[in-house]
Amino acid sequence: FQQKTYTFLSFERDYKSYFPIAITKISKGIETPIQVYEIKEGDRLLIRNEELIPVDCILINGHANVDYSFVTGESETVRKVSGDKLFAGGKQTSGAIEVEALNTVEQSYLTQLWSNDVFNKNKEEAIASLTNKISKHFTIAVLTIAVVATAFWMVVNPAKAMNVFTAVLIIACPCAIALAAPFTLGNMLRIFGKLKFYVKNASVLEQLAKINTIVFDKTGTITSGKKNQAIYDGTLLSVDEEILLKNSLRGSNHPLSRTLYDVLNEHNIISLDYFEEIPGKGIQATYNKKQIKIGSAKFVGAHTDKAVLSTSVHMSVDNEYKGKFTFFNNYRKGLSKLFNKLRKNYDLVILTGDNEGELENLKKLLPVRTKLIFNQKPEDKLEYIKYHQTEGAKVLMIGDGLNDAGALAQSDVGIAISENVNVFSPACDAILDASKFTDIYNYLKATKQSIKIIKWSFLLSFIYNVVGLYFAVTGQLSPVVAAILMPLSSISIVIFTTIATNLIGKKLE
Repeated sequence: FQQKTYTFLSFERDYKSYFPIAITKISKGIETPIQVYEIKEGDRLLIRNEELIPVDCILINGHANVDYSFVTGESETVRKVSGDKLFAGGKQTSGAIEVEALNTVEQSYLTQLWSNDVFNKNKEEAIASLTNKISKHFTIAVLTIAVVATAFWMVVNPAKAMNVFTAVLIIACPCAIALAAPFTLGNMLRIFGKLKFYVKNASVLEQLAKINTIVFDKTGTITSGKKNQAIYDGTLLSVDEEILLKNSLRGSNHPLSRTLYDVLNEHNIISLDYFEEIPGKGIQATYNKKQIKIGSAKFVGAHTDKAVLSTSVHMSVDNEYKGKFTFFNNYRKGLSKLFNKLRKNYDLVILTGDNEGELENLKKLLPVRTKLIFNQKPEDKLEYIKYHQTEGAKVLMIGDGLNDAGALAQSDVGIAISENVNVFSPACDAILDASKFTDIYNYLKATKQSIKIIKWSFLLSFIYNVVGLYFAVTGQLSPVVAAILMPLSSISIVIFTTIATNLIGKKLE
């Protein structure tokens, strides 16, 4: 099932999947492209705007404004100056910089995340298949019944002994038991795939049905990944000031500039007399002798003693502080409704690398019992899940970035949320299209129902075998009739599981 679709998906990825193929090395003033795995300690490298930093290094020249959200989950960029250490996995967001490599790619901080044994374990080995358990005991029981029945008839009526022995072996059908799980779970894989929930294999569905704890990452998982809500706090701007603000933002490619530009009202386009974007600080522009500054509080001359937990862009006009735009995460539609459904059957946890800036918003959105844990590094997430597993929890981890890879691997089931399933997902057991995020509850419910279908199939098979064995053991069933009846059990199980799973699928659509 789903073979063609799954060909385009990758459930097993490590850091090598995300690094650039080549990087620019500077040697004696000459720039030469080299493969990232050829980088050696002491090499001088050129990192361009929006490029990923492939190794731990020291900043030599340029202004670094590094986005570590891909590694740590922290959405705020980090400003670095010459002499500061930069870690692999960060993305440079403010122009080109020159760095000196401190080690090779394999020895960098990011790659050490993959040295954990959790990335080498095979989850499937830990799954004791329900089918295998029953089939083993079934086979032993049938052979025992056949031998005992034959021995009995050898004494009572030797002429019937071989017919009884043959009839027992034929009518007792382990095929129905063997087919129940593959057909049920296989059809569920197909149904989930049609609904943009791509599960690695049937064993993952078995594990999903056992989950009692769900851990969510925040940024990019319960949020859309874009901060498109901005609230202005300050003095009322005149029309001229709004026009100047809008057009100043128009010339910047910084993510916050683009976001703020998009949420502001439309205004006439003007040609600025002067425009400059200072990396790590902000924008300053002039039009008709009116100067505007947009950026950090320090850059625009704002005086604040409060610790800033949320993302804010400040502005001043002619050195007069006007106010700030505060950005808030855009939480996925239906988030509260989803969590209220899940809380009835699961322990819920938000585990994020972000700071506590969204604490109050999350408290309003989510059920009271939801645990909110902030400032978590990738290794912290992994250890958190490992600890709860030792306490008996069956953990489902739902994340989206490389910083969640360890937690996804450690969890009993790891689901990666992706805005585009063909572009990116960390190592995981399943990939869920972001547009289907609020259907998680329905998918979990469906997996439990599929396990019930398997158990009902086992029960039907058991009844068939008990009735059939009764007639076979008592000598009332000939081997020929047994051979005719035997396939009916398999066919009936296939029909039952197919119809039942399709009914579940219709409810999901």
